Amino acid sequence: MSNPTVKPFWDAPTGSWQYVFHDPQTMKGAIIDPVLDFDPLAGATSTANAERILTYVKSTGIEVVWILDTHPHADHFSAAHWLSKELDAPTAIGAKVTGVQQLWAEIYNLPDDFPVDGSQWDQLLEDGAEFMVGEVPVRVMFSPGHTLASITFVAGDAAFVHDTLMMPDSGSSRADFPGGSSEALYQSIQDILALPDATRVYVGHDYSPNGRDPACVATVAEHKISNIHFHDDPDKATYCALRDKRDSTLPLPKLMLAALQVNIRGGRLPAPEDNGRAYLKLPMNYFLSR
Repeated sequence: MSNPTVKPFWDAPTGSWQYVFHDPQTMKGAIIDPVLDFDPLAGATSTANAERILTYVKSTGIEVVWILDTHPHADHFSAAHWLSKELDAPTAIGAKVTGVQQLWAEIYNLPDDFPVDGSQWDQLLEDGAEFMVGEVPVRVMFSPGHTLASITFVAGDAAFVHDTLMMPDSGSSRADFPGGSSEALYQSIQDILALPDATRVYVGHDYSPNGRDPACVATVAEHKISNIHFHDDPDKATYCALRDKRDSTLPLPKLMLAALQVNIRGGRLPAPEDNGRAYLKLPMNYFLSR
């Protein structure tokens, strides 16, 4: 058994963390939650973030054996599909992504033949699934709440917890998207905090409160001591009241309505229309309460 070397990649426009972890013994590795760049004013995608990751793995000599999404993201496009083609590596996501696909296919009024079986990924991962990346054991933890399909990857002594916990001075992530649940998020975070105290917890986002530099990792022990939402060990009702009140004040992420229709396709744009161009669509007035 080996613990992974972790390389974080920061995307400032979306406040997102992307990761490469690898086994230092075998140099086999995995990419988690890569970002496909999107300019909403121009309606243009680009691959600057993904190319940074590609350069790193090639220059370091890492053999990428998996490209992993923790969930269909609401604040950035996934570069999993692009990197999969570049590296000839399989993609995977949690098995309950099919529920997210079904939910958003209805919101976007996608055609009946849109696949909602998760076939856009090479493998769907069930709760408790285990696999190896070199000599690093990886376990899948179902971690719903932020979305109904979110999973955590526990790779050796590192846990990639996506949008559950934030850094300790920011607390936890929102749970008000379609399919989200503060009660489910509370239980997911309890499961994460039950990991060994020395576990490195890598978060999906950071918004640099009080102007500090972006940060991506704290241990389970540090979260227990100083996480602003969990340091006093709240019960479920107390936490849910806090989370729901906070979420009621938050606007939707700027890229959400664009990102979800790409991310439920595994990072692919919609199929080109008869003029050769792909188009994104907006569900007008669906989120009136926002």
